[in-house]
Amino acid sequence: MRSESPSGILYIVATPIGNLSDMTYRAVQVLQQADLIMAEDTRHSRLLLDHYGVEGPLSTVHEHNERQRSEYLVKRLLAGENIALISDAGTPLISDPGYPLVHACREAGVQVVPIPGPCAAIAALSAAGLPTDRFLFVGFLAAKSAARVSQLTAVSEESGTLVFYESPRRILSTLRDMQDVYGADRQAVVAREVTKQFETFLAGSLSSLIDQVAADSNQQRGEIVVMVHGARRAADALPADATRLLLQLLPHMALKKAAAVVAEHYGVRKNQLYQWGLEQQGDGRQGGQE
Repeated sequence: MRSESPSGILYIVATPIGNLSDMTYRAVQVLQQADLIMAEDTRHSRLLLDHYGVEGPLSTVHEHNERQRSEYLVKRLLAGENIALISDAGTPLISDPGYPLVHACREAGVQVVPIPGPCAAIAALSAAGLPTDRFLFVGFLAAKSAARVSQLTAVSEESGTLVFYESPRRILSTLRDMQDVYGADRQAVVAREVTKQFETFLAGSLSSLIDQVAADSNQQRGEIVVMVHGARRAADALPADATRLLLQLLPHMALKKAAAVVAEHYGVRKNQLYQWGLEQQGDGRQGGQE
C-alpha cells in the first residue's frame, strides 16, 4: 500500500460500533498494510485488530496528546509512511479525537483518505423514523444542566432533526432538560446500543420517553443516541436568520431596501419582511428611517 506520491497517506478508518461483522473488507485491507495504526486505546483496539488478523504496529493518539503527536506523525507521513487512524468505535473525528492530526496533514499537503463505515449517529438516524433531509449533529452535551440547557436553547429554532450523543447516567436529566426547552410534545427517538445484542429504539413525545426511560433501568445503560424532531414553523413564519439579517441592515439602509435585499437572499416575501420591520420600528427596536 505504498503511496505513489512522495509523502504517505493518512487513512481515516471507521470500525464497528458493536457488531464485528460490520467491518468492511477495505478497512481490514488498509489496516493490514498500514505502516502504523493510531488508536485511542491500544488495549481495546488490539483486541479488535486481532479479530481481523491485523498485526501492524499500534500507537496511541487521544484528546490529551493529539496536538503534540500530530507534528511527529506528519513528519512520518511526509517521509512516505502510510498511517491509519481508528477510534475505539465508529468513525474517527465524529465526537472522537483526530481533528488536530487531520488539520495538520491538510496544512502540510499530506493526502487524507476516508475509509467509510459505521457511525452511531447515522445508523441511528437512518432507523429512527424522523426527517433525514436535514439534520444537525450536536454530539455530546454539557454535563451540568445549566450549560446543557444553554446548548439546547441555541439550536431550538433549528428545523432539521437534532442528533445528540448522551451517557447513560445523564440520559434522564437530559431528556427532562429537552422537555423544558422544546416542550413535552416534541417528538423524539432514543436509540440505545445500536448494532449490539440489546439494541432498542424508543419513539414518542419527550414526556413519554421520560416515562419509558425512568420505568426501565435497562434504558439507562449502554451507548445512547437521542434524536429530536426539528422545530416546526408556521407556513407564513419568517426564518430567524432572515429577521436577524434585516435588523442588522436597518441601521445602514431604508427598511424598503433592506427588506428587498433579505427577501432575495432567503427567498421570502418582501412585503412580509417589510411589515415585520415596521412592527419592530413601532416597538422602538430599530431607528432606521424610510
